[in-house]
Amino acid sequence: MLRLPAELEIARVRFTFLVPMKTFSRVLSGFTLATVLAAPLHAGPWQPLFNGKDLTGWKQINGTVNYEVVDGAIVGTTKLGSPNSFLATEQSFGDFILEVEIKQEVGPSNSGVQFRGLSKVDYMNNRVHGYQCEIDPSERAWSGGIYDEARRGWLYPVTLNPAARTAYRDGEWNLVRVEAIGDSLRTWINDVPVAHVIDGMTREGFVALQVHSISQESAAGRRVLFRHIRIQTTELTAAPRAPIFVRNLNANQVSALEQAEGWRLLWDGATTAGWRGANRDTFPEGTWKIEHGEFVVLGNASDEIERPEGKGDIVTTGQFGAFELQFDFKLPPGGKGAVKYYVMEKPGSRTFSPRGLQYQLLDDEKHPDAAKGVAGNHTHASLYELVARAKMPAGLAIVPKAGEWQHGRVVARADGHVEHWLNGIKVVEYERRSKEFAAFVAASKYAAVENFGLVEKGPILLQDHGYEVRFRSVKIRELK
Repeated sequence: MLRLPAELEIARVRFTFLVPMKTFSRVLSGFTLATVLAAPLHAGPWQPLFNGKDLTGWKQINGTVNYEVVDGAIVGTTKLGSPNSFLATEQSFGDFILEVEIKQEVGPSNSGVQFRGLSKVDYMNNRVHGYQCEIDPSERAWSGGIYDEARRGWLYPVTLNPAARTAYRDGEWNLVRVEAIGDSLRTWINDVPVAHVIDGMTREGFVALQVHSISQESAAGRRVLFRHIRIQTTELTAAPRAPIFVRNLNANQVSALEQAEGWRLLWDGATTAGWRGANRDTFPEGTWKIEHGEFVVLGNASDEIERPEGKGDIVTTGQFGAFELQFDFKLPPGGKGAVKYYVMEKPGSRTFSPRGLQYQLLDDEKHPDAAKGVAGNHTHASLYELVARAKMPAGLAIVPKAGEWQHGRVVARADGHVEHWLNGIKVVEYERRSKEFAAFVAASKYAAVENFGLVEKGPILLQDHGYEVRFRSVKIRELK
């Protein structure tokens, strides 16, 4: 890896967002020092976090693996019986840009760089928790993803940015970069942008080097090496926008970056503006409430009695053709609901349930509907009655769980290509104008519904099925 003199390091940071590292090294040879430094610089000096000689400024929190300095690198070695181990800075940091080089000699061994990390007596007996830039050389290749250690789990699996899955090179030195400015959290692996999360839960904490726990003796003794650890904390300027998905966990918020990409709220988080009852002009009474920034279906007194479909369904006042939709939702145990799109209504009807393509919301473990339909096409996040949800990988905040917030996403393109996403995983993919789709409809309960799923535009619908389903952060952007 190219290492520059100290006076050129800031220039490299700014310049490598515009050109790849290999290109930069060639271009640099044709520049004089004066030419490079003539460009405006908008970051303070780098501060080393590791002196290359000993562990001054660091302390071990959690775990019993051995951390030592070998040939100018901090080396952590996996140990059977140890929980996740962290070597943390004694200093805490708020806004910063961090760089560290990492190499795993033998693997795959999970590791990571904790940032804005916390360890408190009143939280799981001092267990380290907070954001982590994952180092994951396993088959799934989620290195650079953002994981919320010992708290919420995966905030940004690299399934959201599959092009970045090859950025990490197992067995070699890799440059890991983390940018934490305000609520914006971004990661790079070898100058490839990987993840972008917007979250305001934690704004300050330590940096820590993780060696993950292991469950088999054969994985013991694997070394993870860290070197050239440095940080910038003053005069920070965010890197240029990268064309990757942005996951915003701040409830009912559209960031300036998201606005620039065309996103807007479909629900304002406080009123019923922009929504009306399905098949009618007014908002239904007695079936919804708004509390704590959440749009909530009022559940029945008995979960054994489902409210008839259509009574309390609500739809957007606007209609959408090609779009990308996001929504957070929470199902009660045994709960059921839906988000529909390309909806067809019957104005004036009080009993007709509007027809539309349906992103199913269901507690698969406790609701009997999961076993109905064909080959699982009634299960959670499926295209209800038509296409079953694909199998999901394991992982905290990946595997759907009733009673906890989940993240849904629908991408419906102008060419008819449609995707369902659940908690960062693409689980359904189909072409709504294809012969295959027509065959699915013909074999379903929608066979007699004229033009089902084929309308050019329609409102978005939130279903009232009598269960207390909660929604927030409902947002949309229209696609060309």
